[in-house]
Amino acid sequence: MQTHARAPVSRRRFLALSAAGAAAGAASLGGCALQVSTGVSGSGETVTVMVKAGDITPDLVAQAKKETGITIKQVDYDITKLIAMLTSGNPPDLVRGVGAVDAAYFAARDVMQELDTYFAGSSVLRLDDLDPVNDLWRYDGRSQGKGPRYGMAKDFSQDSMFWFDTAAFDKKGVGYPSETEPITFDEWLDNARRLAQRSKGQTTVFGGSYNGLVKLTLMATMTASAGGSLFSDDFAEVDFTTPEARRALAWYLDYCKAKVGPSPVLPDPNGWDGPTYQAGRMAMSNNGYWMGGLIGTDAKLAKVSRLAPAPVFAGGPRVSACQGGTGLWMPRKAHHKDAAWRIFEWFFGEAPARARATSGWGIPSLKSLRPLMPAKEEYQKRTLKAQENELRHFSVIAVSPYISVDAFESLFNQVATPAMNGAMSVDTLAGHLNSVINRQLKRGKEQVG
Repeated sequence: MQTHARAPVSRRRFLALSAAGAAAGAASLGGCALQVSTGVSGSGETVTVMVKAGDITPDLVAQAKKETGITIKQVDYDITKLIAMLTSGNPPDLVRGVGAVDAAYFAARDVMQELDTYFAGSSVLRLDDLDPVNDLWRYDGRSQGKGPRYGMAKDFSQDSMFWFDTAAFDKKGVGYPSETEPITFDEWLDNARRLAQRSKGQTTVFGGSYNGLVKLTLMATMTASAGGSLFSDDFAEVDFTTPEARRALAWYLDYCKAKVGPSPVLPDPNGWDGPTYQAGRMAMSNNGYWMGGLIGTDAKLAKVSRLAPAPVFAGGPRVSACQGGTGLWMPRKAHHKDAAWRIFEWFFGEAPARARATSGWGIPSLKSLRPLMPAKEEYQKRTLKAQENELRHFSVIAVSPYISVDAFESLFNQVATPAMNGAMSVDTLAGHLNSVINRQLKRGKEQVG
């Protein structure tokens, strides 16, 4: 399949890319034989794939060669190396990315290949089988969620949901949250205060963790939950002083100041919720369905764990977004596009996808694979019921293509730390955030041109 040639990335776009970042992790994958594509081939070729350790295991590399005839050459994901490869005109053939934060950013910089023609000709990745989460990988030149497809999620979670440990609730005499009807953010924080345990002024058991995957998607999603948008209509500015964004910001500051859970001013020594929740030192964890893969490895923990809907703001809409959507995209200047697409099909629609669906580490991004989600044990049935109910409330929360996830994270944490410690008001913080983030957005928009 031929595509039109493009010149290497310009210096302007190189400067724009230099602030790029990516977030989220991935579990190791296994698989078994499934169908083969009737679309494009590529047998005998070598495809260079830039991924993180564990995204594609050595066993999967061998399996790909056996089932597709294509050799996968892996390059460790590194944003500096990626920029160098893109600007030199010699990029990888496929690159890992996080749909929620990477798709619009890279698409706006004209380095991604539109995949609509490939999808249209595929018998493996049918458009009517794609879960709506894959719209995170669409961008129409203005807004995320519409327009050409630039990638696909390998699996996903609705990351505003939270797990809770019934044993911790029982110990404190706190009533369980509903597994189908959302509690409010204020109720969540009240529970976290009641569930937290302290000794000698130190928090020994976190009442709850609520940080999202990154601050960019956390703030955008919470503002949407309050009924507004963090960004202007053209995505060129943020405004934390709107009633909805201020409400989200004020709640997160209250959470940080309460010292009931991990935050930039109260880091979790484990670095993330998983080990802390496993150890019984966290009563609620703001992680979606995917963390059930970890919880399921401990029968005792699985028995007392429940998955609850994304909280809402009183009077606001019910919003349950995916803040990740990790997957792959194809650079516009890739040299082995047909072979890369064959690996893309295989990874997202054949043996690896089937194995991921049965693992419990994420919701399949193909609707036809949903029946493979684990539902044998009672806790799995319970989790699946809660998750299936929540899927009805999914929506794409678009973010600006003019700022990288890492830049937003750094600016937010730097500016907000005094307010997290109670030394700055929410209104003062909102003004400071507008100032520093909008300067970055202005530079980003100028670079994209």
